[in-house]
Amino acid sequence: MNLDDAALTKEGLGPRGKGRILLLACGALAHEIVALKAANGWDHLDLQCLPAIFHNSPEKITPGIEAAVAEHRKDYDEIFVVYADCGTGGLLEAACKRLGVEMLEGPHCYSFYEGNAAFAARDEITAFYLTDFLARQFDAFVWKPLGLDRHPELREAYFGNYTKLVYQAQIDDPALTEKAKACAERLGLAFERRFTGYGDLATALGKLG
Repeated sequence: MNLDDAALTKEGLGPRGKGRILLLACGALAHEIVALKAANGWDHLDLQCLPAIFHNSPEKITPGIEAAVAEHRKDYDEIFVVYADCGTGGLLEAACKRLGVEMLEGPHCYSFYEGNAAFAARDEITAFYLTDFLARQFDAFVWKPLGLDRHPELREAYFGNYTKLVYQAQIDDPALTEKAKACAERLGLAFERRFTGYGDLATALGKLG
């Protein structure tokens, strides 16, 4: 299974029954959610992911979630949306309220990985963030979409006001740390690594047990 496919991906969709919950999630969170399910024995949670590339097109998130809820509502006792606002400008929250489904709290994944309260307290306006997913997929989700593979001279225009790259590590992987450090060097930014683990993502999913 390729969790980064442009199509919806599904994991663990077994027989329906009382107490089953569907997680509708960003594809960029798929590996982390699968790891949390396995570590905690959350077999009652099924996972379906919207394309991770919606990270770069947030206007697609809300209609994608609306369609998925309409398709699967009848099969589950509960649906939980594993997105924060993620650039939808409040539209996703409004849609979830209208549909009667819960969603993650916070503005984006960088916030809930660190913990929404801790992230807000830092008030870092000149930091560029990477997660494990973005460290792995930096070229596909940052470098190429911004055209830096073709026009590296644009780097200053995009990143001139940033002072550092903060790598929020979900797992302790030296190879990923090196990848993230290399990303900082390519962007001309200072590098900082923070081990966040799964943060509020783990807390929110744990409440579904």
